[in-house]
Amino acid sequence: MNRRVTQRLLTAGMIGTLAMGAGLATAHAAGTSLQGAVDFRQSTMTILKWYLQPMGGMVKGKIPFDAATFSNKATGLAKAASLDLTEGFPKGSHEDTEAKPEIWEHWDEFVEKYKALQIEADKLQKVAATGDIDAIKAQFGATAKTCKSCHDDFREKDK
Repeated sequence: MNRRVTQRLLTAGMIGTLAMGAGLATAHAAGTSLQGAVDFRQSTMTILKWYLQPMGGMVKGKIPFDAATFSNKATGLAKAASLDLTEGFPKGSHEDTEAKPEIWEHWDEFVEKYKALQIEADKLQKVAATGDIDAIKAQFGATAKTCKSCHDDFREKDK
């Protein structure tokens, strides 16, 4: 190759690299946007619901109790709850969502309620592994109560 072709290839390569870097920076900025945060928290809530609903159905007798399935769902719930959902609640991200502005006015309480869910979900995972239906029902109730407590205080019901 002659020197001129080599320089053009290097220039094109550097421009391509810079464009990729700019694209990554744009993607990063989009990931930290308010909408990105809302998407993260709503997706995480959907995952939590995915695990909670069948367990609730089993505990309430609406679907047959299956210890292995319950245990798998409890494990999934504990893993999902281990995510730092509070990252999905930057200030100003309540517009057009079910989040109440009170979250940011009582941030420490909100964080404590989420930590309570994490603790109770971990306990549920351990209890579910025993197969003891009575203990499972009691711990599921305690876990679901943490969800309800947070929703009662920090979630709009009419949106």
